[in-house]
Amino acid sequence: MGNKLEQHIAEKEFIKLWKKTTICFLTLDNWFEVVGTSACVRSDDFEEHLWEQYAYNNALDKLEELYGFAEHLKN
Repeated sequence: MGNKLEQHIAEKEFIKLWKKTTICFLTLDNWFEVVGTSACVRSDDFEEHLWEQYAYNNALDKLEELYGFAEHLKN
């Protein structure tokens, strides 16, 4: 379902907080916003591209939950 939902992403932004936390902000084509997060245990383990992907996947998971809820209401 990810690809179906990803086509509605108008903007994607990442912010690194402190030494271990990454936040992903997704803005959809209808201006709805979804936030995903990731954090590593030790700052020595922080690899920016990896933790951005985790935060992005977390945001997509939330979007899938919302989509599933909306589809359930249609039935």
